[in-house]
Amino acid sequence: MTPIETQQIHARASDAAAGRGGVKIEARGVERVFESKNREVRALGPFDLDIADGEFVCLVGPSGCGKSTFLRMVAGLARPSAGTVRVSVRDTSRPPTAMVFQDYSIYPWRTVLANVRFGLEVQGVSKKEAERRALDSISRLGLAEFTKSYPHELSGGMRQRVSIARALAMEPEILLMDEPFAALDAQMRTILQEELLALWEADRRTVLFVTHSLEEAILLADRVVVMTARPGKLLDDKVIPFDRPRSVAIRQSPEFAALHEELWEHLRREVTP
Repeated sequence: MTPIETQQIHARASDAAAGRGGVKIEARGVERVFESKNREVRALGPFDLDIADGEFVCLVGPSGCGKSTFLRMVAGLARPSAGTVRVSVRDTSRPPTAMVFQDYSIYPWRTVLANVRFGLEVQGVSKKEAERRALDSISRLGLAEFTKSYPHELSGGMRQRVSIARALAMEPEILLMDEPFAALDAQMRTILQEELLALWEADRRTVLFVTHSLEEAILLADRVVVMTARPGKLLDDKVIPFDRPRSVAIRQSPEFAALHEELWEHLRREVTP
């Protein structure tokens, strides 16, 4: 491979297909190797994956298999050691991706409004437009009465809503979510799953979502991509058969249980020492 082929490429879509369900994220032969003085750790790959424009895809797999590493490559925060990750972008005037992390990653010294507005300020969006977009995003996440509150005054679920609102305010073409609900209790996790489903139904932006929960993946995703143990490779790529709009009530169906068991059987050998 030439040097350019081993780097991440953020490319503008060459035709209108990317806006009509064409390939939005394309990974080919992606590998990630971490080196130290004493050893080399092969964390990921080779890994191939296509994600369509407007698709909601969940990545599941054992700890350390490279799920979050791949997410960071799509975000442009890390480069593959080999292979390419190509993101097709329709509008170069706005960021192609925005990321939501498990640990909220919001600033304790800034109010809710200031946190949500922060990314827009960094992008150079005018103060008036940044305020409008931040308030709109805050309202969509049910935080309108907390614009002047600080993170320490909010519950964990509300802090994660702030993190999601900040990402959505950027109006990215791709939303990247790295176990965003893992630190929440079961009740709050269910509530935010419902809210995320409703938000996704409203705009159908591309979402790549990392989770350790097969149940969460089946509930949220159009497709669940199962990865092997390190170095992570593609083990299974399952289309979820449940209609949209989708409710958490589908968890009670025999079909949901059967699909959960099928995916777990694929994954069991990978998580068992």
